[in-house]
Amino acid sequence: MNPAIQLENVVKQYAGMTAVNQLSLSVAPGEVYALLGPNGAGKTTTIRMLLGFVAADAGNVRLAGFALPAQAADARRALAYIPEQVNLYGKLTGIENLDYFSQLAGKRHAKKDLEGMLVTAGLDASAATRRVENYSKGMRQKVGIAIALAKDTKVLLLDEPTSGLDPTAANEFTARIREVAARGVAVLMATHDIFRAHQVAQRVGVLARGQLVAERHAASVTLQALEAEYLSLAEQAAA
Repeated sequence: MNPAIQLENVVKQYAGMTAVNQLSLSVAPGEVYALLGPNGAGKTTTIRMLLGFVAADAGNVRLAGFALPAQAADARRALAYIPEQVNLYGKLTGIENLDYFSQLAGKRHAKKDLEGMLVTAGLDASAATRRVENYSKGMRQKVGIAIALAKDTKVLLLDEPTSGLDPTAANEFTARIREVAARGVAVLMATHDIFRAHQVAQRVGVLARGQLVAERHAASVTLQALEAEYLSLAEQAAA
């Protein structure tokens, strides 16, 4: 099976500074891959290249079989993106936001189906008809997951999705991400949260100064060992 996300020897520089350096990784359909690294490691730049917002200076970037940035429009139809702060229309209800964003992706769903997707994403049914301006961050994240379901997305990109969530909301969010992946969606989560990375991902890559300096199967390493290795590698990169 071909990877749904693939980066091969990717380089990206800004004003002579290398943000991403010879980065190669792949994510299969149904897999959750956590890209772990401190601020400034190159995580967000990697996500932006996969979104087609910026072009790599060297190497190849493919998403859902489409080459980026040349086929960015096609790739975007196959992906969903949940950033640290999910941008929704505050004056619209949860179900209205879901309907709007799914139609932008060329998908039309009956109201009953939209409600079902929001509930599947973990949103209480009574909240679906309330304005999003009154939602908590965790509730907005759930609408983001529902949008991914409504689009029938092949790839889900996450950038620091659990930052600012309380432990209960963060646990629920990671459970929903595993459920999305079980549908065959490839998930790439950029984070500095070692615990969540180990909890949700099948594989964890450690990014430092734009380089992938380690890659581990989460099931084969303890949280404590992953944390120790991450801190050691981050310290070496900062030296």
